Amino acid sequence: MKVLVTGAGGLVGRAVVAHCRGQGELVAALDHPALDIADNLQVDAVFDRERPDTVINCSAWTDVDGCELDPARAQRVNARGPEFLALACRRLGALLVTISTDYVFDGQKNGFYTQRDQPNPQSVYAVSKLEGERRAQDAWARTIVVRSGYIFGADGTNFLSTVVERGQRGEPLTAINDSFGTPTYAPDLAGRLYRLTQLDLPGIYHVVNAGAGASFAEFARQALATAGLDTGLIQEVGLDTLKRPAPRPRNSRLRCLLSEAIHLGQLPSWKDALREFVTATSSAGVTRAPGRW
Repeated sequence: MKVLVTGAGGLVGRAVVAHCRGQGELVAALDHPALDIADNLQVDAVFDRERPDTVINCSAWTDVDGCELDPARAQRVNARGPEFLALACRRLGALLVTISTDYVFDGQKNGFYTQRDQPNPQSVYAVSKLEGERRAQDAWARTIVVRSGYIFGADGTNFLSTVVERGQRGEPLTAINDSFGTPTYAPDLAGRLYRLTQLDLPGIYHVVNAGAGASFAEFARQALATAGLDTGLIQEVGLDTLKRPAPRPRNSRLRCLLSEAIHLGQLPSWKDALREFVTATSSAGVTRAPGRW
């Protein structure tokens, strides 16, 4: 099987490329300079050249506040991009797997959001991602949509990915304590994405690590404690104190009913995944600048 991975330079894209190659698949790993999914002519040209059997779309504009300030760009990348990929997949008969977000929900529900819950996006980013889901599914029936969120992993630049390294440097950490999601380890997400390509069952899946979920503050405390670092570095704040341009859901925890129906087991708990991540991060000893969260 030939797998084309878009957004291959990002956190999830790198994990997907590594996993697929580890399974012996032929992988065309395309970062943004190699393929801008918002350019339909470029998409068609790349597909004609690569002739993939499966496409895993890890490309998106994930700057939530940036999207709020530039809705046109958010629309091009997050809504039209998946549609262009779906149309190209339809032309070749290829399977499309495209990644969406937990932010498609408004955050007002207690407990976990499942596929039975009606999306109600509150930000430009979330609206564009939901439209991307729908455009892709409308364009090509052989489309799998995977919603995930609170993703962390090696070489990531978001808060969850950099908290241990920042703690190792003794930096103070400001972390939100009143919004909650389900942390998702990029290698575990990549493994489930690959498994879904094997099953080839179109639909909407929620893919996150198991567990009750966490706030950014709880994740940070757990990460520093696991690494044997000072949890006193964390200053907890409320979501509303940050005054950011785009609204975020206070609760975006996910659970997948479809995975249960087809007997796909849960991913490891996020705390177990975090221990694996901390071990890998501590061994790497790499220092990067802190990222957005």
